[in-house]
Parts: sequence; structure tokens; C-alpha cells
Amino acid sequence: MNVRILEVNMLAQLKAIFSGKARHESGSSTVELAIIFPILMILFVGSAELGRMFYTYTTLAKATKVGARYLSVSRNAVNGTATEQTNAKNAARNMVVYGCADRTVSPCSTASAIVSGLTTANVNICDNFSGAACNPVIPAGPTKYFRVEIQNFTYQRGVWNLASKTGAANSTYYFDLKPSTEMRYIP
Repeated sequence: MNVRILEVNMLAQLKAIFSGKARHESGSSTVELAIIFPILMILFVGSAELGRMFYTYTTLAKATKVGARYLSVSRNAVNGTATEQTNAKNAARNMVVYGCADRTVSPCSTASAIVSGLTTANVNICDNFSGAACNPVIPAGPTKYFRVEIQNFTYQRGVWNLASKTGAANSTYYFDLKPSTEMRYIP
């Protein structure tokens, strides 16, 4: 019988010890959340910004492909007069920026750029037969090539500026995107 009383006393003491510990840890999860939350927020927003940057780069790369494809099948871009060649290149620039060749016709006249901040001045078109400067140079030869590239387009930050939150310079996270596409002329 003494053993039974001893067991009950020990259980009561253990219960008192463990219930006291639980009482003293009541705010610890709030403190842990306060420590971890800023780190999780930076990781989440950084992932979202990285996703936006990849999306923007992919959109620009697809646009350069559309422009190069337009020039590769345009007879005026190679065999036309100087004015027709210039018009074909301007139409390709419009294809890259707005998604349509002729900005004077509706609905293209009111179309916005496919990426905010992109203009036709950002689109460089060069080839290996007319002397248009390319860097790197497209080798000359009997086969004609066009290269459509985006130049001087800086990625626009989102609503939340990751650079200011981490103390880094803007150029660390937000830099020039330079996609380009080269295609052979298909007569």
C-alpha cells in the first residue's frame, strides 16, 4: 500500500513539474514567429520577383523570335528597295514591341507594349548582308541571317523593392535583360 501512495505522489509531482513548464512557454511560439517571419517574407517575395523576371525575359525572348520570323519570311526585308527594307524592319520592331506589324490600323494603333517600358528604340535588328552592325558579328556568306535583339531594357522592379529590403544596390537584383534571336532568311 505504501508503494501505491508513493506512485500517486510521484505522478502528482511530475504533473506539477510538466504543467509548470507549459505555463512558462506560453509566449515562445510568438517570439519564434517574430524571428522567422521576416526571413520567410524575404524568401517568398524574392521567389515572386525571380518568377516575374523569368516571365519578363521569356516574353521578350518570344517577342524577338516573332520579329526574326517576320523578317525571315519577308521578301521586302532582303530584296526590296531601301525604303521597303526600312519599312520591313520597322514592322518587325512593332511586332516585337506591340505584337502587330502596322501601328496605323485598329486594334494595333491602341495596343500597349507587351512588357511595360519596352519601346521600338530597345529593338535592334541587324543582318549579315546590308552592313547593319551586329555585336557579335554574324559571319558573311551566301546564306542571309537576321538577328533581332533587345538592348538597353532594364527589368522593372515590382511593388516590393527587394534591393532596399536587403540593403543591396538596385543593380544587384534589377539589371538589363538582353534576349536575342537569330534566324536564316527563307526565300
